[in-house]
Amino acid sequence: MQDSGRNGQAIPGLPVVPGSVIGIVANPMSGRDIRRLVAQASVFPNAEKTNMALRLIAAAGATGVDRVLMSTDAMGVAAGVLRARDRRAADTGRWPRLDFVELDPITGTAEDTRTLVRAMRERGADVIGLLGGDGTVRAASVASGDVALLPLSTGTNNAFPEMWEATVAGTAAGLFATGRIPADEATRRAKVLHVVAGAATEVALVDVCVSTVTHIGSKALWQPATLREVYCAFAEPHAVGLSSIAGLLHPSARTDPQGVLVRLAPPGAADRTVFAPIAPGVVAPIGVRDVQVLPAGLPHAVALDRGTVAVDGEREIEFAPGTPVTVTLALDGPVVLDVRAVLAAAARRRLLVSETHELTEEVRR
Repeated sequence: MQDSGRNGQAIPGLPVVPGSVIGIVANPMSGRDIRRLVAQASVFPNAEKTNMALRLIAAAGATGVDRVLMSTDAMGVAAGVLRARDRRAADTGRWPRLDFVELDPITGTAEDTRTLVRAMRERGADVIGLLGGDGTVRAASVASGDVALLPLSTGTNNAFPEMWEATVAGTAAGLFATGRIPADEATRRAKVLHVVAGAATEVALVDVCVSTVTHIGSKALWQPATLREVYCAFAEPHAVGLSSIAGLLHPSARTDPQGVLVRLAPPGAADRTVFAPIAPGVVAPIGVRDVQVLPAGLPHAVALDRGTVAVDGEREIEFAPGTPVTVTLALDGPVVLDVRAVLAAAARRRLLVSETHELTEEVRR
């Protein structure tokens, strides 16, 4: 389990697997929307995104990844990675070959994420780490195809990305990219919600919310009294965001074959009220009319005749009378790396264990 450093000395690590590739897309705009003002959402600094990328790269090197593809940006994340590469000491552990994927032009929109993911697919990425929130993952999912995604939370709304330390996540990504853990043990396909409103279409990975607000505006949902329907691909009681409403009433796991539909009303006009953490620092009373299972493959017609549709917490579609709106749960969402499953499989196989001596009798007991 050793590689050779630049000065010829042995550096611990798994053997390099030629052709293994990890991509990293760091969204410099994640964690910067209006919820920082209307709630207590944290600001995730780009310096920490750089540090997370560096931890992913270091873990990739230790697990034998041949090459890392790093996104570029105009706000210093990639520049920080480049500086760190150039001043690395020879004995700080093996790094993979680092290639930067450049954008021309940089638009500062979700299209940047889609373009980067497509480029990394074309360059052979086995898995792509995403530093962002729900919006970043949603943008990437449109372009990822069968390439596994590894979402890491750096956004304002982080219901889809799970909380993993980047070194741990990078270790799992490296074990998968090098083929040491096969896809059938390492990945799962997420659910997805398809929205059709006349000629407009959108997808959501966590939730779709129908609101009485008639304009997109700042996009973020922060007025609970305007919410009327929430469709959830999955619903976890420990989540923050609109899916927490369903999670507190009818939990549905990410691996369940169905989702949850909740119809809402102002608290005084509803049969029950749920106190849900709908945004960071905001636990709001939400009036609930009814809750039901959302089966896959069956389009559901939105009851409201005018308003907006939000996907994963951001308003994206305006609709008026005469425009039918449907929401359909499907099981054909993006492929996602299961960090917990990968590392459990690695432990069973002792992939990260070097047997240099016999265990003592005390340790055996």
